[in-house]
Amino acid sequence: MAYYYWVTVVVAFVVTSIIGSTQLLIRGRGRWKEEKARVPPGSLGLPFIGHTLGLVRTIRGNRVDEFFRDRINRYGAVSKLSLFGKPTALLAGPAGNKFVFFNHSLVLGRVASLPHILGERSLLAVQGDDHRRIRGALMAFLGPEMLRMYVGRIDSEVRQHLEERWAGRTAVAVHPLMKRLTFDIITALVLGNDDKGSPVRDALDRDLVNIFEGAMSAPVNLPFTAYRRSILGSRRARVMLQEMMRQKKARMQEGKASPNDDLLCRLLSMTDEHGQQLLSNEEIVDNTLATVIGAHGSLAALVTFMVRQLAEDPDTLAKMVEEHEEIVKNKAPGEALVWEDLSKMTFTWRVAQETLRLVPPVFGSSRVALHDMDYKGYCIPKGWQVFWVADVTHRDPGIFPDPAKFDPSRFDTRNKTMPACSFAAFGARMF
Repeated sequence: MAYYYWVTVVVAFVVTSIIGSTQLLIRGRGRWKEEKARVPPGSLGLPFIGHTLGLVRTIRGNRVDEFFRDRINRYGAVSKLSLFGKPTALLAGPAGNKFVFFNHSLVLGRVASLPHILGERSLLAVQGDDHRRIRGALMAFLGPEMLRMYVGRIDSEVRQHLEERWAGRTAVAVHPLMKRLTFDIITALVLGNDDKGSPVRDALDRDLVNIFEGAMSAPVNLPFTAYRRSILGSRRARVMLQEMMRQKKARMQEGKASPNDDLLCRLLSMTDEHGQQLLSNEEIVDNTLATVIGAHGSLAALVTFMVRQLAEDPDTLAKMVEEHEEIVKNKAPGEALVWEDLSKMTFTWRVAQETLRLVPPVFGSSRVALHDMDYKGYCIPKGWQVFWVADVTHRDPGIFPDPAKFDPSRFDTRNKTMPACSFAAFGARMF
């Protein structure tokens, strides 16, 4: 199976490179305009290939930071290269991060394969007013007031998970278990617990797992590939989500369900200034899928690396245990956590932040320039990708002294304030 996986990776890369490089050749006549406009230093690499193979090799070898640091050391904080068949401006440092994160003339690049899996109306596929409208609806669900309501539900999922999968065992495989736990928590918040354990819900859960695995795989739609399973799972999941929405809407009309029960209920209950449903059914389905997929992998990675760090760092573990035991002293046996308990876990949060600094779940991402843009005296032409990399600032000794050392005290608010946009574990404006 590993052989066939890498065959699909190579095929996907070749197809993507040919398409992208063809676009570059078509635009070749305008290249003299780009040079005249002072594009960043560097090179676009070999025709059809650019620097994509080098990036893929370092990703496979877990050395992606070396790839970008080498270019930054050679060309400085602004340079050009070619990734996935497209000319790309690489920006480094807090100023570059800020330029990418808060510039409305840069939009998320659309990965051609994602609409086939997550839908044409997901937040990752739309732009402009539609993006702002959908983002606003999702953020209303993810705000602090809403999250306060779900602490008990999350606590219940964690307790059940630990009792069923950890208790009484001398060894466990952490990452698979964390993927299962985060998936259970996310689906409980997004879809609710009404039909959990039913055959329909179990089938939906299996399809959501297939969708996640396919979204992270090579986009080759051939039998027996993860991508093909993802597309088929997406089709089945949409049918089930449509029926689930119909039932939830009926229950809310009967007063048997609340808009605050889960994300589906919340989105179905939101209306515009004319009293009409704010998001269409298609938008609700697409963004329900996108929310589950987007949150699942990154949260599982964070918790897994925290567990690994604690297993190798008894001093940090002892401090966390001490913090948690202090909270337990004021609670009855079996009493669930509440929002106020979380606010007391200041050291635990610093451990999470330091873990994210060293192992960011998003190593970087790109935006696309909507028009010619100026940055530090260089022109970034319309249509170019603009790439940022989290690790560049996360391991900058000028920002984080002794950057390879695990030190949660870096995030103690009583210490010095780090430059804006220097800590970018999940990026910014990802939604």
